[in-house]
Amino acid sequence: MADNTAMLTVVPGAALDAAAVNRFRSGLRSEVIAPDDPGYESARHVYNAMIDRHPRLIVRCANVADVIGCVNFARENDLPLAVRGGGHNVAGFGTCDDGLVLDLSRMKGIRVDPAGCTVRAEGGCAWGDLDHATHAFGLATTGGLVSTTGIAGLSLGGGIGHLARRYGLACDNLLSVDLVTADGRFLTASAHENDDLFWALRGGGGNFGVATSFEYRLHPVSEVFGGTLVYPLERAGEVMRFYRDFITQAPEEISAFFGFHLAPPAPFVPRNLQGIAVCLVVVCYTGPMAQADEAVRPLRAVTPPLLDLLEPMPYPTLQSTFDSLVPPGLYNYWKSDFMSDLSDEALEVLSRYGPQVPTYQSNLHVYPLNGAVQRVGKEETAFNYRDVQFVVDIAAVYEDPGDTPGHTAWVRDCWSALHPLSAGATYVNFLMDEGVDRIRAAYGEHYDRLAALKRKYDPTNLFRINQNIKPAP
Repeated sequence: MADNTAMLTVVPGAALDAAAVNRFRSGLRSEVIAPDDPGYESARHVYNAMIDRHPRLIVRCANVADVIGCVNFARENDLPLAVRGGGHNVAGFGTCDDGLVLDLSRMKGIRVDPAGCTVRAEGGCAWGDLDHATHAFGLATTGGLVSTTGIAGLSLGGGIGHLARRYGLACDNLLSVDLVTADGRFLTASAHENDDLFWALRGGGGNFGVATSFEYRLHPVSEVFGGTLVYPLERAGEVMRFYRDFITQAPEEISAFFGFHLAPPAPFVPRNLQGIAVCLVVVCYTGPMAQADEAVRPLRAVTPPLLDLLEPMPYPTLQSTFDSLVPPGLYNYWKSDFMSDLSDEALEVLSRYGPQVPTYQSNLHVYPLNGAVQRVGKEETAFNYRDVQFVVDIAAVYEDPGDTPGHTAWVRDCWSALHPLSAGATYVNFLMDEGVDRIRAAYGEHYDRLAALKRKYDPTNLFRINQNIKPAP
């Protein structure tokens, strides 16, 4: 580490006293990275290459004591504070200009209780870490669609995943959360302790503190029947209509999402299909394996698939299927909306824009939100939209910044055509930096209750680098 002996004035803003910075460093067991340190340039970069910010300090926390130290230091020195868990936040809220980044990525402790079917995992874990630990015991919980996604951000925002139709959202499987609040206190939130905070953490995002560990309920999931069915683009309308009707009535053991993609240059894709726009359905069946073929038969029968990649596989294998398509460091621009249903008019919009998907990494996806998700009462968690059937995500993901105007126009044009047909709001984890009205809409009638809890737990809005809920007056 560099030894600053005068004033830390490496970026614009009020100077930090060097002695205070040195006392802060010496009181931690964590790595502290400043702009003149060798690892700063790589440490400041985040998942979405659109985000280019320069924090004053990055602390890779080793333990809860150092998390408390970071929160206190940021508050006492009036520093912007960004919290980075898995680092997948496409809106760029895992970093900041001229502030402190509290990086949890080295806090990856996991303890599985196979007898009690629970797991406790620290806030720096990705879903791949948690899946690896629980799979050894034949257990799993709902956890996203990419294994490199962090458990913290996904769970705090709700948590859509392959297991949601059967077992609910990630936040529905939370049993407790350990949290460092804005005043430096360490609290546990659960149904029996700080239950108002526990309600807020299940959907309210990072507004209420730094979540240092999560306790989840686990379910007996080991091998699944899953993978991808790839269909010809010219049958997209037929496949979408069938998918819409099928997934709203299907047994909860079946999860499936629909998408438009360019067929990737992968070994399992014939050369004549690579780079061709296709539609697909990604399947996860968790019922008895002997009944798997019968369960997915309707999806195979709707029209002959170009590729049938369904097979028995370990659940973590399905979770990591798309990891290679979404590495860090690409440009990401997303827009999304909840859909109460998929009307024929909405399907026409998707059929118009889906074939224009611009890159291998880009996608237009339709995720189901029925089954077990809707068995949780609307008032039970801060996640509000328990009565919608789907969420549509339109994502341009690409390597060349020169492509930004065209790719972002595709996203905006598709969303603009679809939004009037939507429920008027979106899933907070798919929301980019889109302004206060979109944040309010994402929480709906829960917003005022969340704002009151924000006033209780973070009255000065220290945790504001997020989809921010301002403290109620």
